[in-house]
Amino acid sequence: MRLVLSLLLMMAVLVSCGRRAPEPRPTAQPATAAAGSLVTYPRFGDADPHEWEGRAPGSYPVHGIDISRWQGDIDWRTARASGVSFAFIKATEGGDLADPMFENHRRGARSAGVPWGAYHYFYFCRPADVQARWFIRHVPKGSDLPHVLDMEWNPRSRTCRKRPDGATVRAEARRFLDILERHYGRRPIVYTTVDFYQETGIGRLRGTEFWLRSVAGHPREVYPGAPWTFWQYTGTGLVPGISGRVDINVFRGGPESWSRWVSGVPAP
Repeated sequence: MRLVLSLLLMMAVLVSCGRRAPEPRPTAQPATAAAGSLVTYPRFGDADPHEWEGRAPGSYPVHGIDISRWQGDIDWRTARASGVSFAFIKATEGGDLADPMFENHRRGARSAGVPWGAYHYFYFCRPADVQARWFIRHVPKGSDLPHVLDMEWNPRSRTCRKRPDGATVRAEARRFLDILERHYGRRPIVYTTVDFYQETGIGRLRGTEFWLRSVAGHPREVYPGAPWTFWQYTGTGLVPGISGRVDINVFRGGPESWSRWVSGVPAP
């Protein structure tokens, strides 16, 4: 009998180790402005897929997109039905550029019931307070999600390729976050990349949630010990309702954790 039980246990372990991501399925959530029927574990395509080792993005149930003018018009209802559970939409850049598709995308997401937040692409040639006021000028209150400060180096910029030291970067980020938190009532998330994270110490910002880019490895391997709420796992995703490639992200928790987080309770 002991031998039989041992064999059964070994078989169960082997099956669990090779388990594939669950089938896409709708999940009932509380009826709030930012939660409805989630399609969990979506299976989006990818124009340049990565062979994941260890825990893959598909093992996370809640997925979403980040977009800008380059995605053009979006069929938001189709995107939502395919498993897009949230969208971060580019609003502004620096202190004088606004994404011309922001309002179109924002209204489309709202109409389809896709929770949305806006993001600002930071330039290091303008003071943080100037950029924060520019963002506030273009983004109305009432988003479902906290907004985002996108901080990364600008090596291809024609106008600003400055690379301030880490202390300056963190001080500017803190000022931008503080201004937006006072205005919108919730502290923004910080989006960043591997090199920027390593070179500036941006992860030292207290009381800040992070959205990390990592397209060739799990964040725990690429950003050892770093906390994260969102993980951008591809920039070449293929999503129904969107023409061409798009960035796709996962939320760190499950559907219940997502519902709490959207309501303002931090993810565990």
